[in-house]
Amino acid sequence: MAEPQTIAEMKGLGPKSQAMLARAGIVTVAQLRRLGSVEAYLRTKRANDGVSLNLLWGLESALSGEPWREVARKHRTTLLLALDDRQKRG
Repeated sequence: MAEPQTIAEMKGLGPKSQAMLARAGIVTVAQLRRLGSVEAYLRTKRANDGVSLNLLWGLESALSGEPWREVARKHRTTLLLALDDRQKRG
């Protein structure tokens, strides 16, 4: 399967997620890949109201290709620890 060329083509990210990412200045697949799911989540949360952890699962899903429910089940602890670490560093 070909690599997605736009965020809209990435699985796990619907129109609302795309709009929130755009408000955070994340508009390309390259930007999202460079930032990673945790940093992209934090930037999106700062730029938008009502951002839940479901976005973090969706971002990781889009980047890894795993279904978001699998991400939430298998990688929840790792992602939450990375999020906590990133928040502590400021």
